[in-house]
Amino acid sequence: MENEVKPGLEKALAKTENDANGSLKAAQSVLAALRKIRSAARVGNLKDLRIAIDAADKAELALRQHMANGRAGWDFNEEGYLSDGSFIKEVLEVASEKGLRVFESDDRLFCYPVLIRVLPGERSALIDKTREKRLRPTVLVDYLKELQKRPPRFRPEAFLESLYSAYETAVCKRSRNRELLASDPVIALLDLYELLTLLPGQSREYSKQEFVRDVYLLHRSGVHTTRKGARVSFPASTGTKIPSRTLSLINERGELKRYYGICFSPPSAEAKDVRLETDAKEPRLETGEATTP
Repeated sequence: MENEVKPGLEKALAKTENDANGSLKAAQSVLAALRKIRSAARVGNLKDLRIAIDAADKAELALRQHMANGRAGWDFNEEGYLSDGSFIKEVLEVASEKGLRVFESDDRLFCYPVLIRVLPGERSALIDKTREKRLRPTVLVDYLKELQKRPPRFRPEAFLESLYSAYETAVCKRSRNRELLASDPVIALLDLYELLTLLPGQSREYSKQEFVRDVYLLHRSGVHTTRKGARVSFPASTGTKIPSRTLSLINERGELKRYYGICFSPPSAEAKDVRLETDAKEPRLETGEATTP
């Protein structure tokens, strides 16, 4: 039937769980019958021994039937369900029922502060860099809720320094090419992403979605100044009018955030003076020698 509604993974797993419970009860009956056989044989109770053997045969047949029913009951096309978007749709529905904000963007789910990518061929999901095999929608959503309560692993200071290093490389490259540069040039974030993922396979290990998520986390972290005193900003510029050069994500409030460029402004003269004054007050140590007061 063309309009046949596919059963959800949650219901299919619940049915198989119930089938397994039935098999467990049947297995307990087999164990009970076997214990009676052992007891009768131990004392030589020939009358009860024959009865126990017959009971064990019946219990084994019942167990085999439960096992066959359970095997036949699990006819779920899991790879197809994970591949065609049905699983993501079900996770979004369960998350909504449980009051968890989860949003779909490109081929991933964003549940602040983590990104989830479904791997149909591996029957698993990738939560940031961690492979998760527990795909029952209610279980997965409960785990995502638990992750939200934990402190984010993201380190804004380290990420900011990585961006600054890549930014300086991009600016130097443009200078060598004799491009006209403003005093505080705006560099496309995509250019920095390409620099950060130059090594083979790096773009698979660190996707654009993860990159823009990290940019967003940095943007909202309040950490905006590098160790050298350069201050970061994310100007929209006219680049947001070029979709292919724009990075976007849906944040935890369901708002669409777009990013195009990044700029590092050098420290102001006042900030430089403060750092120089601070450095002058701090004692300097040479290798193997202490400074004299």
